[in-house]
Amino acid sequence: YSSLGLWLALLGTLGRTGPSLHQVFSDEILGFSTPPGRLSMMAFILNALTCALGLLYFIRRGKQCLDFTVTVHFFHLLGCWIYNSRFPSTLTWWLVHIVCTALMAAIGEYLCMRIELREIPLNSAPKSNV
Repeated sequence: YSSLGLWLALLGTLGRTGPSLHQVFSDEILGFSTPPGRLSMMAFILNALTCALGLLYFIRRGKQCLDFTVTVHFFHLLGCWIYNSRFPSTLTWWLVHIVCTALMAAIGEYLCMRIELREIPLNSAPKSNV
């Protein structure tokens, strides 16, 4: 949520709006028809890329990236449900979050696999001054 807040603040300067909980948790704000809706969608997608880097830094296991990504988005769904007092029902909310889940999991897994598949240096030279 901190990186999403930063993206909303940065992109909000373009649209002259400040970050709010309504932008984070409301399913009605996301949409193509209004500038705040488009900026919020861009913030969510940029946040997915930022969180993929977070998966690399904190998780470091390619097999666990999908699990953590789905868990984070599931808890966000619960937060939206509680904040709005109803289940998210707009199509754009679901599309944005499905795209964000796919991006975060795929890029996070790719980055983690690159780290996992690095060669392990084997130094067979005898140690001196032991």
